[in-house]
Amino acid sequence: MRAPRLAGWLLLAAAGASAAAPNAGHYDGRFCVAVGGAAADCGPAEVEVLRSSRMRVRISDIVYHLTLHSSQLEVVLMHGTMQIDGFVAPYDWADGALQFDDLVKRTRYELSLTPRKP
Repeated sequence: MRAPRLAGWLLLAAAGASAAAPNAGHYDGRFCVAVGGAAADCGPAEVEVLRSSRMRVRISDIVYHLTLHSSQLEVVLMHGTMQIDGFVAPYDWADGALQFDDLVKRTRYELSLTPRKP
């Protein structure tokens, strides 16, 4: 049942986010994913901050749609027009990087942004 898990995530989110999202615009990203106790696998990503609360992170033909709220993050993972995953998680900004976890899949994510040069 998803409702108890969602309630757990919302309780964990009480710690809150410690910083605001970056300004709207295009960024070069470094996206790292670690499953279980394995080392993180990192690679480049194209990032578009649509507003201070919404981001689009593209890695090849996979797009993460991120919506940041005061203490939680909604993640919708798309392949073309098909949604392939979605979850809600607490998040934090640490050293300029967005960090969040999918607790059910034991997966950690970190997104670092660098403004694109004109």
